[in-house]
Amino acid sequence: MGTTDVVGFVGLGQMGSPMASHLVSWPGGLVVCDARAEARDILADRGAQVARTPADVAGLAHVVSVMLLDDEQVKEVVLGPDGILAARREGLVIGLHSTIHPTTAERLAELCGPRGVAVVDAPVSGGSVGAREGRLAVMVGGDDEAVERCRGPFGMWAELFVHTGPVGSGTRAKLAGDLVHHVSRAAVVEAQRLAAAAGISLDDLVRVVRHSDAITSWHDTTAHGRDVGTQDLLLVLKVGHELGVDLPLARVALDGLAADPPRS
Repeated sequence: MGTTDVVGFVGLGQMGSPMASHLVSWPGGLVVCDARAEARDILADRGAQVARTPADVAGLAHVVSVMLLDDEQVKEVVLGPDGILAARREGLVIGLHSTIHPTTAERLAELCGPRGVAVVDAPVSGGSVGAREGRLAVMVGGDDEAVERCRGPFGMWAELFVHTGPVGSGTRAKLAGDLVHHVSRAAVVEAQRLAAAAGISLDDLVRVVRHSDAITSWHDTTAHGRDVGTQDLLLVLKVGHELGVDLPLARVALDGLAADPPRS
């Protein structure tokens, strides 16, 4: 994508607004659309052009980012009477940043393709802090040409850009990462309960875990790694039982290690 091409952004919420703010300095210019006037005005004051509808955005832009709440909103913005496809703009690339079902992105790509419009699913991770700092990770699924056209504008707000494969693969990669993130958060809560019951300082626990994680491969899938994990979890459960602390995630993890054959 040339730096003289216009980029568009639809959906200026908690994530979309800071992401779009990094595009204000895009050489070709930025055009935005949102239902809320206050969200539009913030970017307009910084030089962005404001469009009335998603179709109007598509009429001006070469790559349009979409960051909305759910599948239904995304489908309406792409396929609705004032949606992106209504602009009838061949050569356009639509980037879907919302965490939606992978088949939604695949279906939209099937519908847009015959109209000369490419779709990439490009969900992000890094939260609102990453969005404000321009340090998000973006996982992009789509054909090579469409993905490459997104690399420049997405790079304005993403520190890590990964082409994961065809349309739908970006969202599947994001969901796999979400699994790691949310299960890890739940495990932290469980570990805090065990440490508190044992009279251990949570600050000390955090310091040790952070130090160990920095030098230890948490994804060791070898036979040795599985054996060490099994031994550790058995002892965790024994101590938890002695302290009267229920540790359901530890039991699930132990069962998972037993069911998963080691890799060499």
